[in-house]
Amino acid sequence: MANTQDFTSVMKDMMGSFPVDTKAMEEAFKTQATLNEKLSSVALNAASKSAELSSKWTKDTIAKLSEVSKAKAEPADYAKAATDFASASAEVAAENMAAFAEIAKKVQTDTVELLMAAGKDITEDATAAVKKATNDVTSAAKKAAAK
Repeated sequence: MANTQDFTSVMKDMMGSFPVDTKAMEEAFKTQATLNEKLSSVALNAASKSAELSSKWTKDTIAKLSEVSKAKAEPADYAKAATDFASASAEVAAENMAAFAEIAKKVQTDTVELLMAAGKDITEDATAAVKKATNDVTSAAKKAAAK
């Protein structure tokens, strides 16, 4: 039993020899934080544009409703005002829905571009980290084996 090697000690020495690359972790965190910031910017910009569009649409609708709600001299004028309002509302709805679609399209395009760029950055970071870790592990394993 005196000649039995203490594997606990060997493992402790070997694990202690493995370097921990905190720089790679920091770079990965920075890359993720930057991506989150850019994605948040895209989302907030879209929300702002959508809110502006909704507000304008609401104001326009209220202005048209005030015209509809005015007292008319002839009963036929009420029907005409209602028809005009419905027609104008349908036209404005189509325009606004197209504007919302453009906002959504821009969000989608910007998001895809950001994710593709981030994917490239993350792949490059990961490749560099793996390469460095492989070299460090190989070096640490050689040191551990030499003991």
